[in-house]
Amino acid sequence: MEPVIDLLKEYGLVLEGGGAKGAYQIGAWKALREVGVRIRGVAGTSVGALNGALICMGDLEQAERLWKTIAYSKVMDVNDELMRKLFDKEGMKSEDWRTTLRDIFKVLGEGGADIAPLRRLLEENVDEDRIRNSPVEFYSCTYSVTDRKELDVDMKTVPEGQMQDMLLASSYLPVFKNEKLHGKTYVDGGVTNVLPVNALLERGYENLILIRIFGVGREKKITIPEQATILEIAPRTSLGSMLQFDGAKSRRNMRLGYYDAMRMLYGLEGKIYYIEQNKEECYYLKQLIELRPEVFELLFENCRPERESRGVLRSYMEMVLPQIAAELKLGGGWNYKTLYLAILEASARLMRIGKFRIYTVEELAAAVRKKAADNGTPEGLPGFVRIILN
Repeated sequence: MEPVIDLLKEYGLVLEGGGAKGAYQIGAWKALREVGVRIRGVAGTSVGALNGALICMGDLEQAERLWKTIAYSKVMDVNDELMRKLFDKEGMKSEDWRTTLRDIFKVLGEGGADIAPLRRLLEENVDEDRIRNSPVEFYSCTYSVTDRKELDVDMKTVPEGQMQDMLLASSYLPVFKNEKLHGKTYVDGGVTNVLPVNALLERGYENLILIRIFGVGREKKITIPEQATILEIAPRTSLGSMLQFDGAKSRRNMRLGYYDAMRMLYGLEGKIYYIEQNKEECYYLKQLIELRPEVFELLFENCRPERESRGVLRSYMEMVLPQIAAELKLGGGWNYKTLYLAILEASARLMRIGKFRIYTVEELAAAVRKKAADNGTPEGLPGFVRIILN
């Protein structure tokens, strides 16, 4: 595979705020590093600022270790088991819910969760000297309640010894107990600028990569210059709650971030899977029409009168394929390629084929057929799956 991104350019990286969802950004960074994307500067809000510090340090292993071992108690002074119960909605009995919520509200009623653990986390993982000596520029966004204004901070210019405090200032979520830093009160930068694109555009960056995690906050309206190129890496499935600081969830989100970044970097197809696509339209038409007679019979079950009046192939093209497209909710702009890929992905999902790898079209279809051959075809599958099993 060849990357579709221009590797000769230098890019600015914009990291959105979103609490525990931030593991996704480290997975995406791993993919950018592997492909050789040159990062000139990073701007982040809240957890995006923390991840920006790790990226400036250039230590991927440390960043992965932090997120793989993250726990609620490493971010705020809470009981891990209590917090796990809060997010385990299916496994918790109603009486447990009442007890858990009572304990959570008690913490909030006492002024919020103590973030001494988050301070320790920053002390253990953020090396101020390495960031100051890094070739990567670094900016963070926070909001000063004391000054009543948003702050766009060049982190390499903050006074010596205050970098960790400014990272903390960007990350004051509403559930945290707020403490003054150097005589001022701050709140999470997401309240005014959860995605600090402007921090890089205003400093002359023209090529930006946005790593979205869709955190809670205000997305600032900005004007994109005509010469600017904006690329985006974003999840298509939920990353969970921004307070779900759970190692297992973070490991899953890092993996998702890695493959979503690969989708952007290599121009991969697929909404669920990651598919390397290099076939012409005629290939997909062939896969859709060159079917065994019994497969045609199955697909024609609901439109026999039309088939008899129009002829087999014409009825199939005019009646059956649009019906499948409607079933897969493709809308009116589908073609043979989008239809076949939608059928392939839906079939792979129904057959529970693993999603975290890059497939060619033939490899994903072969995986579906092998699963059916090894385990049998489950009852009740939609008829379109037979197109792949043909």
